[in-house]
Amino acid sequence: MNPRPIPVPPKDARLSWHLDQPFRLKHLLIATLLLALLIVTGQRTDMDRMVLMTTEAVGNLIGLNDDSQVVRGLSKVANSMWPPVLASSEEVARMNDLDTSHLPWFSRIESRETIRQQLNPDTLQLETTTENVDVLYRPMGYVQTVFVKMIETLEIALWGTLLAVSLSIPLAWFAASNYSPNRVTYTVARGFISLLRSVPELIVALFLVLAYGFGPIAGVLALGLHAAGFLGKFYAEDIENADKHPQEALEAIGAGKIKTLWYAVMPQVLPQYVAYTAYILDRNLRMATVIGLVGAGGIGQELKGRFDLYDYGHVMTILIAIFLFVFVLDQISARIRARMI
Repeated sequence: MNPRPIPVPPKDARLSWHLDQPFRLKHLLIATLLLALLIVTGQRTDMDRMVLMTTEAVGNLIGLNDDSQVVRGLSKVANSMWPPVLASSEEVARMNDLDTSHLPWFSRIESRETIRQQLNPDTLQLETTTENVDVLYRPMGYVQTVFVKMIETLEIALWGTLLAVSLSIPLAWFAASNYSPNRVTYTVARGFISLLRSVPELIVALFLVLAYGFGPIAGVLALGLHAAGFLGKFYAEDIENADKHPQEALEAIGAGKIKTLWYAVMPQVLPQYVAYTAYILDRNLRMATVIGLVGAGGIGQELKGRFDLYDYGHVMTILIAIFLFVFVLDQISARIRARMI
């Protein structure tokens, strides 16, 4: 190996150097166009009003002004949502299968005074009456209800992720330019991946609820199809960007594409695949709540029902449960990925 010598200028030579300008006229024009675009779109999306109202809210919090619509609205919601509802109660008369001699754990029967309005058949007027009714009170009853719904939501997210992985693995093979059989299969696979990503889960769930009815089936399919588009894109791009040297070494000794992919590419991309899949599972858990609003099962249906009834204390309990499930899932996925790297 013969290293090239470092050029040395003559002893009496005059050296001059200069740096190019970091910004030119075209950069200034591009920045001006982007600024104009931001101003126009900002006015169309009420960004100026958002900044004004946020400034008023900050001023109200530090005592510079007396009133703020933002602070007033958020305070009203916060007061309605606190404290979270933990208990549940149901009239004994409406529970046909209740055995009063064998009550559920930690529950008890209470007598409560209830005000009802009834129509008097003689005067045809509404009259207010007070009566005592027996109710089954469970101190942690609503927590149990939310927990069961969150387990169903987790199951929907899990099966949606499994469906997404099952679809994205073959899609990634055909969507990777260095492993796709030909240009046609590459284009078709890339187009199908773009189609899956382009339609939001909520829209897909609306159509699937019409096809499969209310319940978790529509939720699993909606989450799985949409997430398959993302995973297919990420998987394919990692296959394309994997180090070529191990692949070339296996190809040189006669290994086929499948063996090369399995032994040279998968060890490189597996940690990223685990990270992508864990992220999709985390995202599906949150999105399962959203698609539940249109009847696709899970905690979303309970959330919508409580929100429509203005039961904000119940809504707060649901939001806390969603946060805890997402946090625990994130910790588990981080530990699994750390063991695989």
